[in-house]
Amino acid sequence: MRQAFVRTIEKLAEKDKRLVLLTADLGFTVFENFRRKFPDRFFNVGVAESNMVGMAAGMALSGLIPVAYSIATFASMRPFEFIRNDVCFQNANVKIVGVGGGLGYGSAGFSHTNYEDLSLLRPLPNLTILSPVDPVETEILTRLAIKHTGPVYLRLGKVGEPAIHLKKPKISLGKGLVFKPGKQIAVFSTGSITANVMKAVKILQTRRLDPTVIIMPTIKPLDKALIKKIAGTHPYIFSVEEHSIIGGLGSAIAEALSELNSKVNFKRIGINDSYYKTVGNQDFLRHRYGLMPDQIAVVVKQSSIV
Repeated sequence: MRQAFVRTIEKLAEKDKRLVLLTADLGFTVFENFRRKFPDRFFNVGVAESNMVGMAAGMALSGLIPVAYSIATFASMRPFEFIRNDVCFQNANVKIVGVGGGLGYGSAGFSHTNYEDLSLLRPLPNLTILSPVDPVETEILTRLAIKHTGPVYLRLGKVGEPAIHLKKPKISLGKGLVFKPGKQIAVFSTGSITANVMKAVKILQTRRLDPTVIIMPTIKPLDKALIKKIAGTHPYIFSVEEHSIIGGLGSAIAEALSELNSKVNFKRIGINDSYYKTVGNQDFLRHRYGLMPDQIAVVVKQSSIV
């Protein structure tokens, strides 16, 4: 995803001189080409994420389109007050990019894991939150984020995510996508964990279950119309995300279902309300948190009576 984002930003910067890129002591072996092409539009502010967001807000209010890039933990948590006051309150046209959302930087330790960003940022008015599942969606959502006027948080995987889409899908901001039709069971997913969801679906198909898979590229605004439609045809609904089960996609769907007075059986699959004091790569930590394909399949199977 990271490389797809960089390639897309470079293409967009060639066409729009308002686009500027800021990073907080990151991007080595990633942004060299951008810096070489656009030296006056690249700013490395050092380990100062709050300053980066504040600078970006000022640039946006001056007519530029700033993209502020950092590890998701430091793009969302450290500068939160600046995102709230400088960006969202003023509806500034800033694009904040958090890379390695979830457990992507797990090998760097707990300080770099990030499964609270959605719950932290969802309450902020004016903020659009995007979470692509693969490099194909990353390119599309990056373009939509730059085209959109207003604050955007783009949550990316780190590196090596497989392509889920075989061709470019039609994606609009605020809309979900029925990726695979099925029956009785529906699974909502977002972000790079969707690759594991699709593997889990294949396991479930060997057990005579055929879930519908819905991809949610936009976390906010939420596609409540699609949720209502799915709830009307599927008695069992699940959400899967590489994020805390508190405050993320699952919570957003639960809120929507509650407001609809839906009687559907709903279960969130994500990172439970606990800390694991272990260090490891993304797959190691996904296993610890129950997010590998076989683990997802077991939860869906055990929680469905079909």
